[in-house]
Amino acid sequence: MAARQAKLAENEDFFRRINEHLEEHTPESASPLIVICECDDVDCAQRIPLSHADYDAVRAEPTHFLVTPGHSDPEVEEVMRRADTFEVVRKLGAAGEAAADLDTSDEAD
Repeated sequence: MAARQAKLAENEDFFRRINEHLEEHTPESASPLIVICECDDVDCAQRIPLSHADYDAVRAEPTHFLVTPGHSDPEVEEVMRRADTFEVVRKLGAAGEAAADLDTSDEAD
């Protein structure tokens, strides 16, 4: 089970890295910021509109991810916040540990 949770976290980290690139290259004046769903379904490509401030708040926690409403996986995460266009989920257990280990948001470019 822990190996499966870690793999799901890796899938979500892949989408988080794409979104970090999108946010980095989208001017603050562009509103809303458009990112992709960070759910554990590798085939998901749902777009999520949100503010840069909302995005930055999610990125402040390495175990938090943005997903389209209804895309959370209660086996490995809990919904921390609900908005019209997104949910913020927190990875739990081995998935949370893997997410924290994979997070590179504090590393220098």
